[in-house]
Amino acid sequence: MDKSAVIIGGGVGGLFTGAILSKEGVKVTLIEKNSTVGGGLQSFTRFGEVFDTGMHVIGGMQQGGNIRRICEYLGIMDRVKIRDVDSDMIDVLYFAEDKRWFRIAQGRDAFVESLVESFPDSGEELRRYVDAIYNIVDELDMFYLRPSTDYIQAHSDEFIMSADQLIAKYITDAHLRSVLAYMNPLYAGRKSITPAYIHALISVIYINGPSRFAGGSQLFANTLRDLIIENGGEVITGDGVVKVATHERMITGVTTKKGREFSADYYISAIHPCSLLKLLDDESALPKAYRNRLNDIPNSYSAFTLNIKLKPNTFKYINHSCYYMKRYDQIWDFDRDDVPWPLGFLYMTPPDIDQDEYSTKMIVTAPMTWDRVKQWEDTRLGHRTEEYELWKEECTEKLIQCMEEIYPDFRAYVDKINTASPLTIRDYYAVKEGAMCGYSKDCNNMAMSQVPIVTKIKNLLLTGQNCSVHGFCGVPLTAINTSEAILGRNYILNKLNPDTAE
Repeated sequence: MDKSAVIIGGGVGGLFTGAILSKEGVKVTLIEKNSTVGGGLQSFTRFGEVFDTGMHVIGGMQQGGNIRRICEYLGIMDRVKIRDVDSDMIDVLYFAEDKRWFRIAQGRDAFVESLVESFPDSGEELRRYVDAIYNIVDELDMFYLRPSTDYIQAHSDEFIMSADQLIAKYITDAHLRSVLAYMNPLYAGRKSITPAYIHALISVIYINGPSRFAGGSQLFANTLRDLIIENGGEVITGDGVVKVATHERMITGVTTKKGREFSADYYISAIHPCSLLKLLDDESALPKAYRNRLNDIPNSYSAFTLNIKLKPNTFKYINHSCYYMKRYDQIWDFDRDDVPWPLGFLYMTPPDIDQDEYSTKMIVTAPMTWDRVKQWEDTRLGHRTEEYELWKEECTEKLIQCMEEIYPDFRAYVDKINTASPLTIRDYYAVKEGAMCGYSKDCNNMAMSQVPIVTKIKNLLLTGQNCSVHGFCGVPLTAINTSEAILGRNYILNKLNPDTAE
C-alpha cells in the first residue's frame, strides 16, 4: 500500500494505530517526546524495581477477548507476558466506614453469587443488573469487533443514562449500589454525568476476567514499537513534535524539537487534542468553534500515586486488585474538592515475571482533582517548590495511615517510596490537567464530549482515549477506527472476522 503516516505521540493509541497501519503496508513514522514509548504503558525504574506508570490491570486478553484477537491479528501474542488474576477474587473492596470487606468474583454467575454472600436478599436484582450491563455493551459493535454498516448507531435509553442512575434503577440497597460503583475510579466516574455505557464497559471487561502485565507494561509497549520497525516503520523517541505546518486546511509537515522535518500523506495525533492545538503553526487551520469546543470539554480527574518498594519477604503477593473506600455515600465524590482527601484508592502488587510468594513492590493510586495542585501548575519536573514537596509528603502520610487501618504493620514493610501527582501525569503525558481518562464523558451532552477521529484538516486524524473509551481495552478499538479511516471502512474488522466478511 503506497501510503504514509506520521503519528504524533507514542502512547497506547499511537502504538496500536502504528502497528495496525504498518502491518497493512502503510509507511509509519511515530514520534514520541519522551525517551521511551508507551504513554500509560510506560514503566520506570526506581530503587532497583520496575514500576508501571499506568495500565495496572488490563481486560480483553482472555481467550477470545477483543484485545487478544487484535494481538493475534498483529502476530504478537507469543511475545506478550501476562498473568491472569484469581478467578474467585478478581477484586476485593474494603469500606472503612464499617470495616467491611467484599469479594468480587469472575464470570457473570460467580460475580452475582459473590455479592449475594454479603447481600443475600439482592440476588434477583443483581441478576437483572448484570443482564442490563451486558445488554448495554452488546449495543457496541466495536467492543465485539463486529463489522458495522451503520454510521450513526441508535442506542437504548439505558445506554445514555448516568451510571449511578442505571445502578439505582436495578438495585434497592444503598450500600450495594456503592459496592457496584467501586470501579468508578478506573473511569473517573462522576455522579449524574458519567454515561452508563462507560460503567457497563469497564464492569463487563472485569467480570469477563482481568489480567496483568508480568514484568511491567513497558515490555508490551516495546513489542508494539518493535513491530512497527519490523514492518518498515520508524519510531523516534526523545524528540517531540514542536510545530505542525499547515496550508489550506492540510498539514504539509511536522518539525521536531531537534529540528528534524517529516512529511506524509496522513498525520495522526495520539496526544491530547488541546496539546495538538498548541503545535499548529496557524490555529485557523481548524475552525474557531471546533477549537473552542476542544478547549471547553471538561477533563477527567487525575490521581496521586505511591510507588512503594517493599522490604524483602514482608508482604505477600496479591494476585488481584484491592480497593479502599472511606464511606458508602461518597463513592461518586472523587471529583469534589470540598471533602477530605483521600476518599479512597486502589492498591495492588504488580507481578514480576518469576513472581514468588512475596511481593517486591506495591502501587497505591488515589483519585485526585487538578484543583488540588493548581497552585503549582506553572512549575515543571525538577523545578517544583519546597511547599509542593511538603504537600506530597502530607499526601503520602495520609495514604500510609489508611493502609495501616488494613495492615497495622504496613509502615514496617515499606522500604522506599516514589510519588507522582497530577502535575507529574501532565508533564510526562502532555495531558491537560493530568487527566487520567482524557476528556470526561457526559451523558447530558453526549455530542459535546465525543470527539470524532476525523477533523476539519483533511489529512489529520485523531486517535487515543479522548476520542472514545479510554484505557487498555478502549484505546486499541479506537485505533482500529482511525486506521480504517485510511484503509477503508471495516477493512480490519473483516480481517478479524473472515467468516463473516463480504
